[in-house]
Amino acid sequence: MTVGGWHAARVSDVRIQTAKARSIRLEVSAWPGSIAGQHVDLRLTAEDGYQAVRSYSLASYGPGETIELAVDEVADGEVSPYLVRELRVGDELEVKGPLGQYFVWEPRAAAPTQLIAGGSGIVPLHAMVRAATDAGLGASMRLLYSVRGLEDAIFRDELDGAHAGGVDVSWVFTRRAPAGWGGRTGRVDADVLREATWSADRQPAVFVCGPTGFVEHVSRLLVELGHDPARVRTERFGGK
Repeated sequence: MTVGGWHAARVSDVRIQTAKARSIRLEVSAWPGSIAGQHVDLRLTAEDGYQAVRSYSLASYGPGETIELAVDEVADGEVSPYLVRELRVGDELEVKGPLGQYFVWEPRAAAPTQLIAGGSGIVPLHAMVRAATDAGLGASMRLLYSVRGLEDAIFRDELDGAHAGGVDVSWVFTRRAPAGWGGRTGRVDADVLREATWSADRQPAVFVCGPTGFVEHVSRLLVELGHDPARVRTERFGGK
């Protein structure tokens, strides 16, 4: 049932992604489908009628009435701790969407595509990886994923398998590198971008998603490296 743009949704699966992140699959009645990179508003209603609304990116794309989110817990948050710690299969909530037309990727995109994620910013970019792989366009896409340590990587298993679809996946570990890691440990800098991303002369479409500080830092470096600011699209994560 859909009322006022809100779709009834039922939790069909909850999976552990990291120590403080879960992916959540929802069965959504009358869902119209979505484009990779879009998001939804999610509404929870308490027994006393109190409601809380937060926005979450979709890790899924395309038609069908199943959508997937991934939520990283914010310790002092109002909504994310419930979604990560308490939500169970069979629980019901509401979603509105899909929302957003700017931060999206579609197979008709002709240019090479560079994805750069920080932490839970991987979620909408993972939808783009899935879409490119399914369309047979994985070789035109690269992903640079920055996390504190490998144990903090959301959708790690799927990303490890993305190479099979042609997507070039590179990692940056800012605090704890895994055993045998041959690269550097630290934040993304200009040298990392030169080594692991499409160069500006290829005129790639670039999508950067993550915490505000990360997004601003990476976007500035990209422009300094010659990327056209108009081709660098950003999305910042917030909300609790």
